[in-house]
Amino acid sequence: MKHEISNSDSPPVATPLLGDLARSAVREPLVAELISARAQVAPDALALVSANRTVTYRELEAETNRLAHHLVSQGVGTETVVGICMDRDPPVAIAALAILKAGGAYLPLDPAYPADRLRFMLEDAGTSMLIAARKNSELAKGRWKIVDLCEDASQISGGPETLPPMDISRQNLAYVIYTSGSTGRPNGVQITQENLLNLIAWHTRAFSVSTEDRASQLASFAFDAAVWELWPNLVAGSSVYFPDEATRVAAEPLRDWLVQKGITISFVPTPLAESLITLDWPAETALRFLLTGGDTLHQYPPAGLPFVLVNNYGPTECTVVTTSGIVHPNRHPDGPPTIGSPIDGCQVYILDQHQQETPVGEVGELYVQGVGLGRGYLNRPDLDAQRFVNRFSQEASDRLYRTGDLVRYLPDGQIAFVGRVDEQIKIRGYRIEPAEVAAVLDQHSGVNASIVVARVDNGDKRLIAYIVESPDAELTHSALQDFLKIYLPDYMVPAAFVRIPSLPVTITGKVDRDALPVPGPDNAIGDQVRIAPRNPIEERLVAILSELLGIEHVSVNDNFFFVGGHSLLGTQLIARARDSFGVELPLRTVFDSPTAAELSAVIEDLLRDESMSAD
Repeated sequence: MKHEISNSDSPPVATPLLGDLARSAVREPLVAELISARAQVAPDALALVSANRTVTYRELEAETNRLAHHLVSQGVGTETVVGICMDRDPPVAIAALAILKAGGAYLPLDPAYPADRLRFMLEDAGTSMLIAARKNSELAKGRWKIVDLCEDASQISGGPETLPPMDISRQNLAYVIYTSGSTGRPNGVQITQENLLNLIAWHTRAFSVSTEDRASQLASFAFDAAVWELWPNLVAGSSVYFPDEATRVAAEPLRDWLVQKGITISFVPTPLAESLITLDWPAETALRFLLTGGDTLHQYPPAGLPFVLVNNYGPTECTVVTTSGIVHPNRHPDGPPTIGSPIDGCQVYILDQHQQETPVGEVGELYVQGVGLGRGYLNRPDLDAQRFVNRFSQEASDRLYRTGDLVRYLPDGQIAFVGRVDEQIKIRGYRIEPAEVAAVLDQHSGVNASIVVARVDNGDKRLIAYIVESPDAELTHSALQDFLKIYLPDYMVPAAFVRIPSLPVTITGKVDRDALPVPGPDNAIGDQVRIAPRNPIEERLVAILSELLGIEHVSVNDNFFFVGGHSLLGTQLIARARDSFGVELPLRTVFDSPTAAELSAVIEDLLRDESMSAD
C-alpha cells in the first residue's frame, strides 16, 4: 500500500472505520460492541496470534462472552475495577475484553512487579476480583477473589456465548493504569470509554487500518502502549501478533519476526526504534508504519526504508497519544525530530508561568485539553487539583491537564520537546518519578538520606542513586538492589549507587543536582567481594562488559543488569560474544546468566559441544 501523506508531518488520512457501525446502533457502540460486530462480519479471521495460541474472531467472541457472563454473576458491573495479572499472551487480551463486556474496567498488572507493589495497586483500586493464576501465592491473600482461567474453565465454559446486556455509557471507566508517583506511591490513572473511543477513531483513520492489517503487541500489558496496540486493531478487524519475550526486546530478532509474520503496523519504544531504523530491511517487508514514543527520539530515519516512521507523544492521563507526526528522512533541522501535532479530539496549549500562550519559538509548559483527557487520578483529589486545572472558568469543557513537559512551537506548527518542569524522567519508555525511588531507599536502615537522578553515559540514560549512609552502615550494591526490588519494578531500580558525605545544596537550600559527583570506582557502593577473571573466557567477557557499560572495573560476579545493562545493551553483548567466541547465544541467555562467570560457563559448554561434534 502506498503511503499517502495528507500534510507535512501528520499521518495519512483514510475513511473512518467506526462511523458505519456507530450509525447502525440506537446509541454509539462501545469498544466491546465494536469488536463483537467484527466477529459477526468475519468470524474466521484471525484476531490474536502467538506461538502458543491462535484465536479467531469467532473464538474471541465466544470466549469473552462466556467469561463476561461469569464475571457478571460474580458481581462485576459498571465502575467495577477488575485486576489482571497474567503473562503477555492472547489470554490477557481475552480477560480484558471480557471485563469490558461485563461493564467493568480492567486494571493491568505486570507479574514481574514486586508483590507488595501489586498488592498496593489492587487495594488502592478497591479491587474485589483478580484474574490470575491461583498458584501465584504472592497475590492469593487479599480482599479480592481470584478467577483462574485454567482452574475455573469448567465453570466459565458453561456460560452463554451471547454478548451480555451492557448498561454502561461512554462516561464509565474502561481501564485504570498506575504510573510512578513522586510521593513514594504509584498513582492510578482513570480512563473512560469515551477517552478510549477517541484514541481508536483517530488511530484507525490516521493509519488506514483495515482487516488486512497485522499489528504487533510488544509492550507490557501494564504499560499504556498496550492499550494502543490492542483495541484499535481489534475494532478494525486486524490480527494482533504476540512475539516471545526474547524477540520483542532485541532489534535484529524483532526485525526478522516483523518481516516473517508480515506485520504491517508496529509500535516499539524509542530506543528500540532507533536501533531498528539503522538495520537493513528486505524489499518485501510488509511493514507500513513503525510507531514509536515513550522517550525523546534523537535519530532521523535513513532514506529507503520500506516503512514510515511516526513519532508520538502522550501522557497516560491523556489516553496514550496526544501528538503524532511523521519523521521524514533526510530532513535534519537543528534538534531532534518533533513530537508532531495534536491528534483528533485533542487540543494543546503552550503556556508560560502566567498561563499565557507563548509566541512561536519560545519555551512553555504543554497543557492538553479535549476528548482524550482522562477522568483523573484514583483516590487522589489533591493530585487532581495540581494536574487538572481550569484556565478560564470552572466549566468541565475548560479543564486542562498540566503535563509538566516543556515544549515550543516551530514555525511549521510542529511541536519540539525540550525537557521537564520537574524531575520526572523516562528511561526506555517507562515514566519514573525519582522521588518515589528515593522515598523507598530512605526506608532502608543504612540510608540516612538519598537522591535519585538520571545520568547519560555513553549515550545511555541510567538511573543513579546518591546515598548518605547512616553511621556504621555497611551497604552493598546487591543488598540495596534486593531491598528496592521488594517494592519497585526492575526498571525503577538504579543501575548504580554512589556514596556521598552529604546532599549538596544551593544557597536557597535546595539539593544542588549539578554538584553531584560523577559515578566512579572511588565513590561507587559495590559488593564487598570482587572477583577478578580466572580464565581466558572471563577475561574477554570482562573486557567486553567494561567497554559496553563504561565501567573500568567489572567483577565476574557483577550482575549485568545491576551495573547498568539492559536489553538493548544485551543485544550488543550477544553480538560481541559471537564475534569473539564464534558462538550463537539467544538474548535469553543474558537474562538467565547475567554475570561474566555464568556467561563464561555457558560459552565454555557450547565450545566443548562444538569441539566434540567436530571430533
